[in-house]
Amino acid sequence: MVVRRIVGIVRNPAQLVLAAFVVLILVGTALLSLPFAYDPGTSYDLSDSLFWATSAATITGLGTIEFTSFSLFGELVVLVLIQLGGFGIMTIGSVFALVASRRIGLRRRMLAQAEIGAVDIGELRSLISAIAKITFAVEATIALILFAHLAADDDIGLVDAAYSGIFHGVSAFNNAGVSLYPDNLTQFADDPIVVFPITVAFVIGGLGFPVLVEFGRRIRPRRWSLHTRITVFATLVLLAFGPIMVLTLEWTNPATLGPMNIWDKVEAAWFQGVSPRTAGFRTIETGAMREQTLNIITGLMFVGAGPASTSGGIKVTTFAVLGFAMWAEVRGDSDVNVFNRRLPPAVIRQAMTVALMSVGVVFGTAVLLKTISPYSFTQTAFEAASAFGTAGLSTGITDALPMLGRMVLVVVMLAGRVGPITFVTALALRERRRAYRYPEERPIIG
Repeated sequence: MVVRRIVGIVRNPAQLVLAAFVVLILVGTALLSLPFAYDPGTSYDLSDSLFWATSAATITGLGTIEFTSFSLFGELVVLVLIQLGGFGIMTIGSVFALVASRRIGLRRRMLAQAEIGAVDIGELRSLISAIAKITFAVEATIALILFAHLAADDDIGLVDAAYSGIFHGVSAFNNAGVSLYPDNLTQFADDPIVVFPITVAFVIGGLGFPVLVEFGRRIRPRRWSLHTRITVFATLVLLAFGPIMVLTLEWTNPATLGPMNIWDKVEAAWFQGVSPRTAGFRTIETGAMREQTLNIITGLMFVGAGPASTSGGIKVTTFAVLGFAMWAEVRGDSDVNVFNRRLPPAVIRQAMTVALMSVGVVFGTAVLLKTISPYSFTQTAFEAASAFGTAGLSTGITDALPMLGRMVLVVVMLAGRVGPITFVTALALRERRRAYRYPEERPIIG
């Protein structure tokens, strides 16, 4: 019985994806526990190494100690964890198999499909190959732009400029939000040559690989799949909504946008309104924002970006499908029609499941953090949504949380990266199939 149960678990791709991330986190923890992973005199323990390894592997960016406390070795370990976590450890294995033998077995393709959310398993080979090309192209382009810009500064050497360009290129495309600078990107708040390339990188990474591959195959929007149309539509809406809300609410805040001129306010509001959905970079102090702004950003982090992307959250398609379903119900339509296509009931059910499960995770985490710490519910909800959405923003309470709170965030970051459905499936021992159906009866709603 035990052997049969183990075999059943191994055959489940979702469980193997979860197991792969756990192994990656444990290896990262071991490496970050080495004394030479930190600068001399840095105070740390095993929980700090575990937290940072989880944060890097899940491309979140939260930390219990400052990133600048790492040595060069520690920084490189974090960078590799970010790259492996963003690209997907199972996807990387499939790419290696492609290079080695030009062939992919069905089992490996199923594992990669569970990781990147591909729809058609028959197209997975070309999709994985495209992922490798897209990742390298975007990261290399951003690295070159940042290197050329930083190298022009007399105070920054060529080696430091190259390292900074590569690090931030990888961190941006993988939506990690980790920066080499103590103030993250605050010093570049008025530098468009840094702000906009990094923004482009994490927006591209947040669209999702299936969408990016389809862009290359079908230039005309009329030929896009429904998935791509919904993702692009919802992304554009949120790209406008976030910056407008940050600009409006923080315009007169003396601790954030208040002292800036109009152009700098617009630039900072754009960056800070787009980044929370997945990236976690900041050019203004998050903890200094008004409570209304923090609540808006909490919502953006909860939604996240596109499916099969380098982001967490419930994903923009889930959010959009729920919105379309609500609109159809308000209009009295029997079907949910989107872009001349009808959404199947199973998709709407799945969106509701993901959203409600995620609300439970974030709300429960926020309540627990509020119970065991002296911080407000706004702050703990922000921290919970940031961990689940793998956004990495914080009001500054991460390092002050008790041990229990840190370990809860470790689990939430892993859940947000693997995905609610995959995470729960990985924990299930078997599927239940009923051979019968009960009679139908409707309860009263509302």
